[in-house]
Amino acid sequence: MAPTRNVWLSVVIAATILMVTMGMRQSLGLFISPLNTQTGLGIASISLAMAIGQFVWGAMQPVFGAMADRWSPGRVIVLGVVLLASGSALTTQVTSEWELTIALGVLSAAGAGVINTGGSLGQFIFAPLNQAVLSAFGWMQAMWMMAIIALTTAPLAWWLRGRPKAQLSTEAPIAEMSLRQQLALAARERSYWCLHAGFFTCGFHIAFLVTHMPGEVNLCGLSPSVASTSLAIIGLANVGGSLAAGALGSRVRMKYIIFWMYASRALAILAYLFPPKEPWTFYVFSAVLGATWLATVPPTAGLTAKLFGTRYLATLFGLTLLSHQLGGFFGARLGGVVVVNNGNYLWMWYTNIILALIAALVNLPIARTVLRS
Repeated sequence: MAPTRNVWLSVVIAATILMVTMGMRQSLGLFISPLNTQTGLGIASISLAMAIGQFVWGAMQPVFGAMADRWSPGRVIVLGVVLLASGSALTTQVTSEWELTIALGVLSAAGAGVINTGGSLGQFIFAPLNQAVLSAFGWMQAMWMMAIIALTTAPLAWWLRGRPKAQLSTEAPIAEMSLRQQLALAARERSYWCLHAGFFTCGFHIAFLVTHMPGEVNLCGLSPSVASTSLAIIGLANVGGSLAAGALGSRVRMKYIIFWMYASRALAILAYLFPPKEPWTFYVFSAVLGATWLATVPPTAGLTAKLFGTRYLATLFGLTLLSHQLGGFFGARLGGVVVVNNGNYLWMWYTNIILALIAALVNLPIARTVLRS
């Protein structure tokens, strides 16, 4: 029974760290307006810093994945927590675009790079919490709060300090491959690139919404609390969506799960554009979209494991997350450019619909067999 308890304890600790760090990352869009008011840097410049953060976050995924495969994941997590807290604290002192980019776009994002998935409950908690602190005490106090909370997760990494043990596998040819051989095999496989293409779109959607939903709400003349509540609803809906996606993965071919997720996003965004923009419009839209928010992760990770085995899954899936965050860079950055030039986000919504349809179709050719040579 002791090994089982230890496994579940590790799961709970990892989930707690994910909840805090991802909740912080997914609610940063709430700080754009107060940051702009305080620093006068402009929405486009702040969006660029956050876009760089999206890319840095993704670029760190394969790096930290490889480190976790080789060394203790606990040490990697502590490093990430310190970087994340440092970036959040330094953001309160920035006065120029490059300072904001270093603090928010590099340090905070690199720290959050130790995280890959599972932070939806954190988004449900942190979005309204940040908005409450923003309204009551100001954005600097909210940023300091996030830095302090991030540091409190560092001691939890002690439980995850053990070095990875050699895995027993019946897939000997896959398990005996070196990392370089596995990467070369993955680079030649079309199905792997299809996963990258779909995940690029997922990152584009998520980064655009978490960065610019507060701006969209403001353009509609609604209270900032509508934005924080909408982000919280997205996080809560995704808890159920991710669990459902994981359960369906054992019954339905995962590429079809991904297809319908992206197709449903296209329909949800299209439906959002027509009704009058009232709070209920955002809440319903958030609930529908939230069901697929990070629910694309279980089938994408599952397909990666089916194609290549689990020996280097952290690295291979980390590379797909790099594509995800490359999409995130463009989603956050282009949102700022479009709203500054046009005064609204209409062209971004159209782009999101088109990309969702492309992502749905590009996943259909993915193979179902495990590669062995």
